[in-house]
Amino acid sequence: MPKDKHNKAAEHHESAAKSHKTAAEHHEKGDMEMAKSHSKQAHEKSKKAHDASSEAHDASEQKGKK
Repeated sequence: MPKDKHNKAAEHHESAAKSHKTAAEHHEKGDMEMAKSHSKQAHEKSKKAHDASSEAHDASEQKGKK
């Protein structure tokens, strides 16, 4: 089960990274409205990634205690 949680966390991190890259691309092009939109999405995805990582970490600790 912890492996599934780690995989899910990784998916969230990859999604956040894509949004960060897209925000940066729009920023470089001077499209601040889209940059801001993607930056906001990246932030939300980063929070989900953090939460999923914490959950995976906790599951791994619990498995290690058994």
